[in-house]
Amino acid sequence: MKAFSYTQVRDVDQAVRSVAGTPGATFIAGGTDLLNLMKDGAQSQDRLIDINALPLTEIQMRNGVLSIGALARMTDVAAHPLVRGNFAMLSQALLASASPQVRNMAALGGNLLQRTRCGYFRDAGSACNKRTPGSGCPALEGENRGHAVLGGSDHCIAVNPSDLAVALLALDATVVTNSRRIPFKDFYLLPGTTPHRETALSHGELIVAVEVPLLNMKQGYLKLRDRTTFEFAVVAVGAALRMRGRVVQDVRLAFGGVATKPWRVHDAENMLRGKALTPETMAAAADVVLRGAVARHGNAFKIELLKRAIPVILEDLR
Repeated sequence: MKAFSYTQVRDVDQAVRSVAGTPGATFIAGGTDLLNLMKDGAQSQDRLIDINALPLTEIQMRNGVLSIGALARMTDVAAHPLVRGNFAMLSQALLASASPQVRNMAALGGNLLQRTRCGYFRDAGSACNKRTPGSGCPALEGENRGHAVLGGSDHCIAVNPSDLAVALLALDATVVTNSRRIPFKDFYLLPGTTPHRETALSHGELIVAVEVPLLNMKQGYLKLRDRTTFEFAVVAVGAALRMRGRVVQDVRLAFGGVATKPWRVHDAENMLRGKALTPETMAAAADVVLRGAVARHGNAFKIELLKRAIPVILEDLR
């Protein structure tokens, strides 16, 4: 691991100044992803700014909006009565993430900024446009079982790994930073020709909270993976549903494991609203979600898996 300096800070302004003025500096809280990246040589930092002492752990509801401090630990958020009682999708997504030990350490903001699990990205000896722009993307023709069928480009098809992010996208959350508010739909960037730019954050911009509006809808999170714990999604669906009799009054669907960023297609939701929840309507919605999907030799199975996952979770919430 490359040598780096380490500084603890006590307030948001000091934290932002410490990173913004140093190109090789970044924030660290739980460090459950960052430290592994640095050890593997996939990410290099000159300076780590420890923000654990900042007062950003509060979880509260104000005027129908849940506010979660960016340093709240995943375990605490998942178990909080406000979250369990009103945002089942959020709690389930968090509990489906990582392992109990990691959830005890990892902060909410850090979870949103975790890097892809693409093996080429994590291997410092491999080419990777996300790690070294212009070096190429071996996953296009190489090992791509875990990679994206949606939102990819000729430069990158790496999947965003966050379960939490899928739930927040479905719930129309907002990321609050030290300087602005970012609608969650705008937080992550498609890879395009610049896969190394993953979020809308500027260097030195600090996530301070996430806000989630209250929904009067049944919610759930379905995660399909190769093993039942400490594993990333092959396909995941965050869903919220409100029925009036047999007719869909409102629905939200967001997807993980299949795209380069958490994925949501409003046209698919619109297809279901006002209609009976039948195999035919759900299949039609899945076809809309998968418009433009690009299957490769290792990940084509994800398309059929996603088509099967949608009815499973919607029937469960009916």
